[in-house]
Amino acid sequence: MKPVHCMAACCLAAIPVIAAAQSGDVSAARGLYVSIIGGCHDCHTGGYNESGGKIDPATALAGVPLGYSGPWGTSYASNLRDSVKDMSEEEFVKFAKTFTAKPPMPVYNVHAMEETDLRSLYLYIKSLGSPGAPMPEALPPGAEPATPYIVMEPVMPKG
Repeated sequence: MKPVHCMAACCLAAIPVIAAAQSGDVSAARGLYVSIIGGCHDCHTGGYNESGGKIDPATALAGVPLGYSGPWGTSYASNLRDSVKDMSEEEFVKFAKTFTAKPPMPVYNVHAMEETDLRSLYLYIKSLGSPGAPMPEALPPGAEPATPYIVMEPVMPKG
């Protein structure tokens, strides 16, 4: 009998967290959820993948100075805190629905987000605090990056 009560208590305790992350809700809690399932931390949070998905608030969405080099040149996962520091919520929603970026950024995923998810993502990013340093600027094809970088070019099989 006690395990059932304990389980029920645990489920009841989780209801506010689940409710905060419900689709349609606009909140920083929902924005955290959107940033995780949307893959934002995968590239824009240093150490996220290495930690098994733990988010360090000090580095969350502050960018990573690791370049992605390919036929387009070299691009970087930007510091999203710095990107939104001077944007209003309305400006961010418009930006998120229309921006372009070089690979490997999947802009089409962000363009497809519901407006409430974008508003929540904005609130979450703003809740993280100081923007910190901007990331390096993208480089044109042929320019040698001064930072570590990953080469993203297809190699055709021989034969």
